[in-house]
Amino acid sequence: MSAQTITGIVTDQYQKPLQEVNILNKKTDNHTHSDAQGNFVFEKISIGDTLLFSHVGFQDKLLVVSDLKTPLNIVLIIKSISLDEIVIKPQINTLQLITDIDIQTNPVNSSQDILRKVPGLFIGQHAGGGKAEQIFLRGFDIDHGTDISISVDGLPVNMVSHAHGQGYSDLHFVIPETIEKVDFGKGVYYEDKGNFTTAGYVDFNTKQKLDYNSIKLEVGQFDTYRALGMFNLINDEKNSAYIATEFQSSDGAFESPQNFNRINIFGKYTGLISETDKISITASHFTSKWDASGQIPQRAVDSGLISRFGSIDDTEGGTTSRSNLKIDYDKWISKNGSLKSSVYLSQYDFELFSNFTFFLEDPINGDQIKQKENRIIYGLNTEYNEAFSTKNINGNWKLGVSLRNDQTDDTELSHTLNRTEVLEQIKLGDINETNLGAYIATEININKWTFNPSLRVDYFDFQYNDALLPTYKTQEETKAIVSPKFNILYNQSQKLQLYLKTGKGFHSNDTRVVVAEEGKEILPAAYGFDAGFIWKPTPKMLFNLAYWYLYLEQEFVYVGDAGVVEPSGKTQRQGIDLSYRYQPLPWLFWSFDANYTYARSIDEPKEMDYIPLAPDFTLVSGLNIIHKSGIYGSINMRYLDNRPANEDNSIVAEGYTVFDLNAGYKWKKFNFGIQIQNLFDTQWNETQFATESQLQYETESVEEITFTPGTPFFLKTSIQFNF
Repeated sequence: MSAQTITGIVTDQYQKPLQEVNILNKKTDNHTHSDAQGNFVFEKISIGDTLLFSHVGFQDKLLVVSDLKTPLNIVLIIKSISLDEIVIKPQINTLQLITDIDIQTNPVNSSQDILRKVPGLFIGQHAGGGKAEQIFLRGFDIDHGTDISISVDGLPVNMVSHAHGQGYSDLHFVIPETIEKVDFGKGVYYEDKGNFTTAGYVDFNTKQKLDYNSIKLEVGQFDTYRALGMFNLINDEKNSAYIATEFQSSDGAFESPQNFNRINIFGKYTGLISETDKISITASHFTSKWDASGQIPQRAVDSGLISRFGSIDDTEGGTTSRSNLKIDYDKWISKNGSLKSSVYLSQYDFELFSNFTFFLEDPINGDQIKQKENRIIYGLNTEYNEAFSTKNINGNWKLGVSLRNDQTDDTELSHTLNRTEVLEQIKLGDINETNLGAYIATEININKWTFNPSLRVDYFDFQYNDALLPTYKTQEETKAIVSPKFNILYNQSQKLQLYLKTGKGFHSNDTRVVVAEEGKEILPAAYGFDAGFIWKPTPKMLFNLAYWYLYLEQEFVYVGDAGVVEPSGKTQRQGIDLSYRYQPLPWLFWSFDANYTYARSIDEPKEMDYIPLAPDFTLVSGLNIIHKSGIYGSINMRYLDNRPANEDNSIVAEGYTVFDLNAGYKWKKFNFGIQIQNLFDTQWNETQFATESQLQYETESVEEITFTPGTPFFLKTSIQFNF
């Protein structure tokens, strides 16, 4: 019989669709993979062909084709992960294999672990546990998200024109145990990723259904407590629904208790309306409050005025909450074409009290500030995908559109006293920002080559109503940017891929910057390339090496802490990324990530061209144990080198090396565990800034390092019951 097309779906034994299952025709060596719904289309198949289905963490399955008319329903059985199952596919985001392995060998078990799953990404917390983490990647001090696009199930996390900082990304509404997959990409090469995608993007995908119900309790030092519940509500062949809820609290290691607490609730329903239609509804709510000791000056510690865990102003802190509703609709239009659409709504509140300069501006009352906003976000995304093939080539093309609108009421920056009295309103106004995006892309496979040209267009409408003006006025600016991209892959085999990725990306500036600069240089572009390879030199090893370069145009930066606009010139960054995964024994895994970056400002004189807080070398390594006896554990090390804290490198942010330990035992339906952060009780600074500040007794200001101390030895125990 002549070759035809066969279709089907791949699930696990719990009827959960499996994405990125590799499907190989052993007779012809042609291959394909399943999509996000587990569906696949395989062309040029004949009766008698043998198909091999493989996926990380599942047993391989062989099937001899005997019927080309009936869709296949393939079920893969979960098993312990083995690196020899890994195959390198001709896909642009092949590097996410690294996080696939890491999630399997060292699951996410804390909110800090979520972002650290991205190789080379470092975070720092400096405001009592409730504020979004500071992010470092590829020579960027990204602040809280200016140059990395972050999403959860496609729901954007970055906040445009935020009261505290552009791109502010608070992931604390995510319950770590619901994470199933971490999709990431570094650079500017992805057409469906728009604003903020310069250093890269991260998309966290939550589980569609639970393997079992579970209750988990955690108790740790510093009055730390956490309770988690995850429960299946529906679990059959066509419908699934579950709910997860979390409460945690901690006083932290600081002398002034953090009084931190957070409540999370998350629910997800997925159902098949028909054989070709699927709907998913996700809803979540989170609320958090905390006190903070803030950043402290080194001189206050050196003089004995305070300890490393003391404070100058312990009335810092804040509250925040976020509610999300998202509806996804996927339709299989034909054997080659599919449409996926989503709409979302988020309601967000934020209030933060900080004091970075102490008594520099106000010697009597101090320099405490309040940043506050109330926000609603509306958005939608639609993407059409279609596969194609001829005698010599095959591939796919896609077309997508997106719309996002942010509306904030009374975005505020005020000078305050003791979190109760407003001394001066510095900034106050309403923001309305709209981003319309569209893209078209194709992947063309010719023998061992894959070509991926794409084009993205973004249009912005910025509106600001300044409440401090004497008369009502809407300040408005509009701007568009075109971002071409072109990626080339060469898959020599399923063990080796060489790639060259090129493209243009951007991040938007704060609406208050845009109207202040009257639309000048408000969408600074980034141009970059990655050249490298991903290779399996042996069945038990995975190795990635890449050289990359990134250039950023002139931009204007809105300093949310001062309500002023500061220009920042052209910059360039280049570096080397290296990742290595090795499984020397069936139960032992070794991970290693090293990243070197050379980051400089272009227009500044030599020796004055350092980029403050840009990391130049980072290293992360770990050993993970998963034994069939039920014993598991890991020891992980992260190293961050010294880095310049100001433009002439006269002030240095000190590096650190910290070890963490995780161990446990699974017995029947129980899981007993311990976690130790900072195993060797290292004295380290989690966040550092070169800041001009003045203490109350000082007659002159001093510019030096102010810092938040890193967590000391911190032991936490847990017990989990699965049923």
